[in-house]
Amino acid sequence: MPQESHDHNFKNVFLDFPRESLELFYPQALEQYGELQEITFVRQEPRKRRLSDSALALDMPILFRFARGSLLLWLVEFQEDKEKFSIYRLLRYATDLMEVHPDAVVIPTVLFTDRKAWRKDVPRKLESKFAGTTFLHFEYVHLKLFALQANDYYTVNNPVAKILMPKMQYPPSERLEVLRYAYLGLYQLVSWAHFEKYVDFIDVYAEVQPEEQKVLCAEIMENEETAMLAQYIKDLGRVEGRVEGRVEGRVEGRQAILQRLVTKRFGQNILDFHLQEQLRKATPEQLDLWAERILDAESVDDVFKDN
Repeated sequence: MPQESHDHNFKNVFLDFPRESLELFYPQALEQYGELQEITFVRQEPRKRRLSDSALALDMPILFRFARGSLLLWLVEFQEDKEKFSIYRLLRYATDLMEVHPDAVVIPTVLFTDRKAWRKDVPRKLESKFAGTTFLHFEYVHLKLFALQANDYYTVNNPVAKILMPKMQYPPSERLEVLRYAYLGLYQLVSWAHFEKYVDFIDVYAEVQPEEQKVLCAEIMENEETAMLAQYIKDLGRVEGRVEGRVEGRVEGRQAILQRLVTKRFGQNILDFHLQEQLRKATPEQLDLWAERILDAESVDDVFKDN
């Protein structure tokens, strides 16, 4: 996956869940400032000092306005390759924001997302002192996903924690457990649209294999503790906020999810025109039947047999 795509995916998590991200990674802000009143995503590219300067794109500046009038500007940079991180560049980003938003407290934060141990850390602060005088002192919030233990977040009711669990640390023997908690937590905490969006994020960054997907689906269907998640197969069109009884929306949801399940289970899209037509005309009961067959079917034809 290209770096730009990777960064964009992580940005989307914070764009969709800004408050939850702050609550997870910098809860001190909410504890100190109290009730959150407004969230604004500010301009991501600081102005150039000269037209010949290269552009500096900020990763994720979010302005939080609290009920008591306090302003917090959270600058989040996502970094997959720590060798490309520059604390000097981050300092420039931070001072640019301080100049534009002088009334806000700027909190520079770097989220390192690679899943591996480090032999050497990155610089954590900059200092310039002489003769008892401090001319510069700069620090940032240093976050490394792989330094977090995934099992510490099993019972944390925060969708961002569930989405990012596959990037945290866990022993290989707990891999399916981590994925199960991530799927279930996400299903319970977000709208259907966001579940659809970020279950793919989990699959991509955990590199879930078809065999694992089959085991997970089987366990989710049979395990009493995860029975609610089984509804994503049986009730594929549930969308938070839609008026109950909108059959057309539910059918479209079932059709879309069924195609995604077939792709994940068999590694291929439903390309056959005849099957596409059958999907379009299918009743909710037929779609449910086909979704249940995916767990045991050995081929796409087995899913749609007797059609």
